[in-house]
Amino acid sequence: MQKTQKGLFDTTLNEEGNASKGKILPPLAHLSRPEVFEEFIGHTQIFKSYPYLKEKNFPSIILFGPSGTGKTTLARLLAKRSGKEFYTFNAVLGGVADLKKLIAGAQEMRERQSLEAIIFIDEIHRFNKAQQDALLPYIEEGAFTLIGATTENPRVSVNKALLSRTHIVQLKELSSEDIYKILLQTKPKFKIDLADELLKVIADFAGGDARVALNSLEAASKLSNPSKEDVKTLIIENARAFDKGGNRHYDVVSAFIKSMRGSDPQAAIHWLAVMIDGGEDPVFIARRLVIFASEDVGNADPTAVTLAMTALTAVSQIGMPEARIILAQATTYLASTYKSNAAYLAIDHALEFVKSQATINVPDHLKNFPPPNAQKYLYPHSYENHFIKQNYTNDPIPKFYEPTSEGKEDGLKKRLEKIWGH
Repeated sequence: MQKTQKGLFDTTLNEEGNASKGKILPPLAHLSRPEVFEEFIGHTQIFKSYPYLKEKNFPSIILFGPSGTGKTTLARLLAKRSGKEFYTFNAVLGGVADLKKLIAGAQEMRERQSLEAIIFIDEIHRFNKAQQDALLPYIEEGAFTLIGATTENPRVSVNKALLSRTHIVQLKELSSEDIYKILLQTKPKFKIDLADELLKVIADFAGGDARVALNSLEAASKLSNPSKEDVKTLIIENARAFDKGGNRHYDVVSAFIKSMRGSDPQAAIHWLAVMIDGGEDPVFIARRLVIFASEDVGNADPTAVTLAMTALTAVSQIGMPEARIILAQATTYLASTYKSNAAYLAIDHALEFVKSQATINVPDHLKNFPPPNAQKYLYPHSYENHFIKQNYTNDPIPKFYEPTSEGKEDGLKKRLEKIWGH
């Protein structure tokens, strides 16, 4: 077994697989980690995609992928094949002082016994800038090989200085078939008496997470004659993932917005339910609805933003679980009503135009206090239909707002065409 820096956020196991302190048996997901690459299931193309991983002296890397895809297992396998000392560190539990102590220990082993080291940092995205910067000089001089692991895109969560000194290795979400193979591989090793058809149920509902599947396998093995429904009930509650603030969080919000934009209230309410079930802040959802009401509904249905703002106020004051009803009403209405992004496009176009110009002067007749020689401002309400043609800019400008023929905006379009002639 690879050596682990004792006392720093990892448990060292004895020969029988029991914890060295208290003889507490670790979870099956830990005990069943593959010891050889041949047992590492689900990533057959990884060495083709990242050929440098075949080398014993591979460069510092950051393993990026969803939970339960084998990042820690891959790190251990790479370390084992390299023959280097393997130290682990958890970015959630340790600070800069702990990290420097670990690095000092690795350097001492290198100087005294000529033993090269690999430091594995789990959840490296949780390191702040100071913690990430603390790694830079050591990686630069090759004091050790870094293997970081993260569920969040390192191009966003890891600073550029550290990224420039590492390679990103992406692990894809495991398929149900991959999970099933892992369970079949594990079952005989630990003499688990569970029908293969139940393994398929676990694999189908594990959400691509091998850890969830193995924990469910362990729990299911303790049931007396479990049925498919028993196993399904056991796994389904723990298999759902949301990860507020992580990649899935943004993916689900994106699907929610795009479903409303696509006028699919069924899909929109589906993603709303996913967010609520995942513990998303209902006020955050309501704010997104207000933005959507202006950006994607706009003047096609001017009541939409009023409805959304009312929903935001109500959700803020009422809270869950009743707020779900308000969110559902606003979501289904916004998904079902007419759509126009003309106002959204208009302001972006106008901003782009303004930024490309020097200071834009206000016409004299529109100023708050017009100069004595200014042409007369024509008061529209004094004329038929409350309109009179006059210039509102000194120079011609592009046509920023182009109303659509959708919903209420069609009336705006026809009026503007009538009075301005275009």
